[in-house]
Amino acid sequence: MMLKAQTGGWCLIILAIIAGVQLQENERSVQPASEPHVYRPALQPTETAPPIGTYKHVGKSCIKATMGVQYIVIEKKKAWYYNLEPSRVRTGGSCGEEAAVLSLTLPDNAASLQLTFRKKGNIFYVSNLTAHVSPLPVFQGCSNKTYSGVLTNGKLFAAADGQSFKCESENLLLTSPELRIRLVPLQIQAFTLLKGHYGKEVECWADFTKRVIPIILGATVVGLFLIAVTTSLFIKDHHREGYDRL
Repeated sequence: MMLKAQTGGWCLIILAIIAGVQLQENERSVQPASEPHVYRPALQPTETAPPIGTYKHVGKSCIKATMGVQYIVIEKKKAWYYNLEPSRVRTGGSCGEEAAVLSLTLPDNAASLQLTFRKKGNIFYVSNLTAHVSPLPVFQGCSNKTYSGVLTNGKLFAAADGQSFKCESENLLLTSPELRIRLVPLQIQAFTLLKGHYGKEVECWADFTKRVIPIILGATVVGLFLIAVTTSLFIKDHHREGYDRL
């Protein structure tokens, strides 16, 4: 009888151990589902040059833009920066005879930039620009926030049909009190693109002044120098004539 009791006790202990092991394995195998990862840009406290990307309308070749894009977020009177990464951008839009759209979007709609082109006569230009960015919070404890802005009824980056607008200088666009867009450099063309290539370049006013003003200043300095030398020689000759008379 004692042997049977001991045998039954050992069986119960072994069964309990097996049940415990199986329970631990089940607990390990059942993991809570992780939340899906959502891409959010990280704002930076300092400004750096944005990488340059070339963006084209998928399908019909009616828009081409080569530019660096920087989002400037104003939060609590401080500027924060995000440079658009060309490798992450999804390009879209539409083409028409007098209107065309180029849209750049990041994964999970974390940021976007949309340019609306208009064609009037032989001139094309950007009539509307909309942008938004949904970054990671810049301060701990802050909730997620989307910064957005728009420019409407403008005539930005105008050029003749078949030509491209080009600007090496920065273009700073104030879309809202909280969001600014910096495009640097910029080359853009819409509607007529021969074999997908840019046409004749139209220089922006900022580049023109940067190129011409040093030439004008240099010519002015040289002119003043020549005037000073000529005046000095004239005065010396006048004095010599006075001495000869004496």
